[in-house]
Amino acid sequence: MRLDKILANSGFGSRKEVKQLLKKEHVTVDGKVVKDPAMHVDPMSQEIFVLGEKLDYKEFIYLMLNKPKGVISATEDLREKTVIDLLSPIDRHYQPFPVGRLDKDTVGLLLLTNDGNLAHQLLSPKKHVPKTYYAKIDGVVTEEDILAFKEGVVLDDGTVTKPGELTILKSGDTSEIELTIYEGKFHQVKRMFEAVNKKVIFLKRLSMGNLTLDSNLKYGEYRELTDEEIKSIREYVNKKE
Repeated sequence: MRLDKILANSGFGSRKEVKQLLKKEHVTVDGKVVKDPAMHVDPMSQEIFVLGEKLDYKEFIYLMLNKPKGVISATEDLREKTVIDLLSPIDRHYQPFPVGRLDKDTVGLLLLTNDGNLAHQLLSPKKHVPKTYYAKIDGVVTEEDILAFKEGVVLDDGTVTKPGELTILKSGDTSEIELTIYEGKFHQVKRMFEAVNKKVIFLKRLSMGNLTLDSNLKYGEYRELTDEEIKSIREYVNKKE
């Protein structure tokens, strides 16, 4: 990869600013000063120092976001604020994208990455990766609803959902539930409750596969996954049939 691209991707400024760093002899590769921005370097096997500090280059980035209301799960939009707009300029350099989508008014766990292979595996219908949600429901959720979700409900377009695991946390005029589903149809949780004549009034995703939302993250906040989390989720999807 070109040296100027590596440095720009790592947050050292624009290509123009990076060229100034090189011109002023602030960059070394394997102990030698390098001034050529077009020099090809392997950041995984060669030592790169910038302003005396070793460059810790990453090919992929993995971010856990607690998505707030009012932003859309897209990389860019002319009218709406996107989840990418919540990221720092350095993190945006890696060009991450949301793994799956949460509706504009849905909050909670959203994974952002530029690792296309992992994203594909997490979203593959063949993998049946579970997603768990917390929701507030306008209406009394009953044992009959639990049984209906367990069997699969008929959505408004005639499709039948795969079995879902519904847990009632509180039943009343406004009920509180947790629901685990194994597919990702458009507006699925909302449409499942509409199928049993109830309405979702608040929806939050808690987990995806074995990745659980960090309770310390406030709405709009995010953090990088730990090495352990990355290893764990990779192993998880590789084991899924």
